[in-house]
Amino acid sequence: MLSLLRQFVRCATACILIANFAVPKSLVAETHLVPPIELQKATVAASQARQQNIETLKTFLSSAAAEKALKSAHLNPEQVKKAVSGLSDEEVAQLANRATKAQADFVAGNLNDRDLLIIILAIAALVLIIVAVR
Repeated sequence: MLSLLRQFVRCATACILIANFAVPKSLVAETHLVPPIELQKATVAASQARQQNIETLKTFLSSAAAEKALKSAHLNPEQVKKAVSGLSDEEVAQLANRATKAQADFVAGNLNDRDLLIIILAIAALVLIIVAVR
């Protein structure tokens, strides 16, 4: 009976030591939980930023010059505007930044009509390509 107890203790000790050395320390590391209110605030902020970027793109694509450029390239302006909603947050943010910069440059006189048309067509093409690939 005593030998069975010793054998059991040895096996249990061996199992504990194996488990201790086999499990990576990163799995047992201290975890930090984010309170639900912070997650909710981050989600709302991301949603608002996305909506603002989508509105920026739709406003840019709704301008008279943009609609004229899209029609001259035989693209449906409404289809391009609807396709904007299907882009990822990162893609929408990048295109909105480009559209804002192009509008600012055009207003400042750094771009002429031809340059603006090329930018509009490039943005429309990117939107349609990204949506088509998905």
